[in-house]
Amino acid sequence: MHVWGVRIRLQVALRARDLALFELALDSKLRGCDLVALKVSDLMSRSGVRSRVMILQRKTGRPVQ
Repeated sequence: MHVWGVRIRLQVALRARDLALFELALDSKLRGCDLVALKVSDLMSRSGVRSRVMILQRKTGRPVQ
């Protein structure tokens, strides 16, 4: 299935969380295990959502921005 097909299915099903994780995976190139380990505090600051975050990949140990 193509990326746009997955997006449409998630939008139609009103699965906002899954859609957000899907988009984040595509944008960040993180693996699923790294995505599900993220916490809200990793992505938020006192002023709102951070524009950039450095995450270490569990498998490779390399940072991903």
